[in-house]
Amino acid sequence: MAGPEAGTEAAGDAALDAALDAAGDAALEAAVEAALGKLDLDAKARLLAGQDMWSLPALPEIGLESLVMSDGPIGVRGVRWTSGDPSVALPSPTALAATWDPELARRAGVLLAQEARRKGVHVLLAPTVNLHRSPLGGRHFEAYSEDPYLTGRIGTGYVRGVQSGGVGTTVKHFVANDAETDRFTVNNLVSERALRELYLAPFEAIVENAHPWGIMTAYNTVNGTSMTEHRYLVNEVLRGEWGFDGYNVSDWMAARDTVAAVEGGLDVAMPGPRTIFGQALAQAVRDGKAEESTVDGAVRNVLRLAARVGILEGARPAVTELPDTVGGEALAREIARRAFVLVRNEDRALPLRPDTTVALIGAAARDARVLGGGSAVVFPARVVSPLDGLTAALPDGSLSYAVGADPNTELAVADKGFELRALCRDEAGTLIGTGAAPTGEINWMGSDLPDGVTHDTLHTVELTGTFTPRESGPHVFGIKGTGAFTLTVDGTTYFDDVQRPADDGDPFESFFGTPQPHAETELTAGQPVEISLTFVVTLPAGIPFKAVVFALTYQEPQHDPDELIAEAVAAARAADTAVVVVATTERVESEGFDRKNLRLPGRQDDLVHAVAAANPNTVVVVNSGSPVEMPWRDEVAAVLLSWFPGQEGGAALADVLTGAHEPGGRLPTTWGSLADAPVTQVVPADGELPYTEGVFIGYRAWEKANRTPVHPFGHGLGYTDWAYESVAVEGSTLTVRIRNTGERTGREVVQVYLAPADTAPAPDRPVRWLAGFAGAEAGPGETVDVTVDLPRRAFEIWDEADRRWSFVKGSYEIQVGRSIADRRITATINV
Repeated sequence: MAGPEAGTEAAGDAALDAALDAAGDAALEAAVEAALGKLDLDAKARLLAGQDMWSLPALPEIGLESLVMSDGPIGVRGVRWTSGDPSVALPSPTALAATWDPELARRAGVLLAQEARRKGVHVLLAPTVNLHRSPLGGRHFEAYSEDPYLTGRIGTGYVRGVQSGGVGTTVKHFVANDAETDRFTVNNLVSERALRELYLAPFEAIVENAHPWGIMTAYNTVNGTSMTEHRYLVNEVLRGEWGFDGYNVSDWMAARDTVAAVEGGLDVAMPGPRTIFGQALAQAVRDGKAEESTVDGAVRNVLRLAARVGILEGARPAVTELPDTVGGEALAREIARRAFVLVRNEDRALPLRPDTTVALIGAAARDARVLGGGSAVVFPARVVSPLDGLTAALPDGSLSYAVGADPNTELAVADKGFELRALCRDEAGTLIGTGAAPTGEINWMGSDLPDGVTHDTLHTVELTGTFTPRESGPHVFGIKGTGAFTLTVDGTTYFDDVQRPADDGDPFESFFGTPQPHAETELTAGQPVEISLTFVVTLPAGIPFKAVVFALTYQEPQHDPDELIAEAVAAARAADTAVVVVATTERVESEGFDRKNLRLPGRQDDLVHAVAAANPNTVVVVNSGSPVEMPWRDEVAAVLLSWFPGQEGGAALADVLTGAHEPGGRLPTTWGSLADAPVTQVVPADGELPYTEGVFIGYRAWEKANRTPVHPFGHGLGYTDWAYESVAVEGSTLTVRIRNTGERTGREVVQVYLAPADTAPAPDRPVRWLAGFAGAEAGPGETVDVTVDLPRRAFEIWDEADRRWSFVKGSYEIQVGRSIADRRITATINV
């Protein structure tokens, strides 16, 4: 144990570090003020408006480079949204949260900063820390959890990791952006207590513990005020109470009113070049509608960000020594296997026994869905499917494969079997440039065009090349996008007309809309055919920036579902173990819409019922970003939740199924049926969505309603067993002793819940709530002590009358265990 001298030395080091930090901050602020003093009003206003889709303008007169932003919850897209510029694809945010490991989230952030620097990106538009209020939220795969404490801890690790690499973050979407229906216009009515205790809580924790350099304000309105204009939540709470000193950027196209936005604390309106800031803001100041001092405050925030990321001359960057290089494939694989949640394992069906034969079943086993749709999409250089992973891991001859049931009942972006390139022509038909098109999707935004091509000269883009089918039969081709198209397959023109947008009011219809089928033709396996899709370039309706967005889409021959299921059943009967991979699709979970139900698409439930009846040793792998219903769960031997597992998901799955590694995940959100779910409303009525449930969402709501979910919050099995032996309380610190009672090394997540010990009705509090957690590893028979600190906030509620946090004194039971429903030992604390 270190003596007094060591403690004195450590205190001296801390004091020196604090002094150096203060000096660095003072130098940074001086550089910001010096730069600000050289700018006139027009330059200031210009700096606050996007110059294109992803960047702010450079101002050479003050030595300011252009600031580049990029989407990036699971990978860094960069300014080119194209498979021609690949990115490492990590598992989805729900998967990262399922690890219950802030340190692993920090490492993920370090990798993403490394990727951002490689792509010339200064700011990552992530993480998403909205909550899983309802299981129908269509974008929940991009958020972490239903619990604000777990969300804040994982988000803190992520932000610390990214910013340790000298790259900024923008924590989003501030605030109550918890569903997608009418997301541009919905007015969410949320009590102040629910805002403080639930929806604001992760943002507050991350601001306090990770000091993010940016926040993104959301599309939606909260209690009658648009979030891009919300002076109270942005200026008074975020900046005032919490001391946030970063920049506030709008979600893309969220900013609507020049004066209200700048007075409401918005610093940057994205994207450009047509925004509510820029010339409009300068004019508002000249007209006396806005104060130049307010503009100065916004410019300071942007310049401070620029200084931190190292693009403001004369300012020392916040990070001068970069972390060690991280291996992307290895980390993606580690996160995936640590995220897999084993929710059922009867008679130790997993791990697979040596020398077993396996029937792998499911379309998603061959064509894995490794990430969610919308702005979370990146294009990895490789994807390891479950079929790839198990083929590599199992002995030759021990693995068979059958489709069984295909959830993809709609067209998807052309991918496997296509060899395409993009030809750009002017109005005279002259070729002016070519672009890479590894898939059938074109997303050229702003200046992201092939060399030699400009928006002024570009008239048409032709996707052209060959397609080689992997099976014979009727193949369907179609188009995603809006505008005039010509589609030709094997010399026959099937469509030469205008495809119009759906009447749903979402300006991103061209990006995320439903593909439309236009051609069906008989093709022969292995025989390539010529294919061409020509688009007459038009600006997507409602989009204030120049973009070329469309896709060639495709669907393989559709087979009789009963025949496919019969083939799968035969394969299952012939094997020792059947592994069925079921999945959602991009039309079920993506950006821009919410879910209608929690059912698996297509005939996948029928498939599992049939396979389980044929082989009692059936393992189901659920490939989804958020909860689905599993009506067959009691019929199968094991159920493993793989989330959207990233590019190395198949390799990680093989690691876990074979027992090379144990599944490390615990549920970050409750899994249950939609009929039993206490909070389901995501559709506004007359433009309003009341959060009538107050502070009761997720497990809080399930317990208040006295309903039992299929799998509770925090649940997850490993390949060993644990005994919880004791808990000691000293102040607000717990020491929990656990013992590995199994036969192999494992990792446990010790979860701590607080429950009021008395029944005093004063604050309407949940039955219990997550107050802390920690992970620990131990070998067979080993004992380990786990330390958990209880934060003061765990004992507080928001007093709406006095508008302040109130510490609730009294007796609390500390409940320690493996999930909210599996609490092993208790202690009492009086505060």
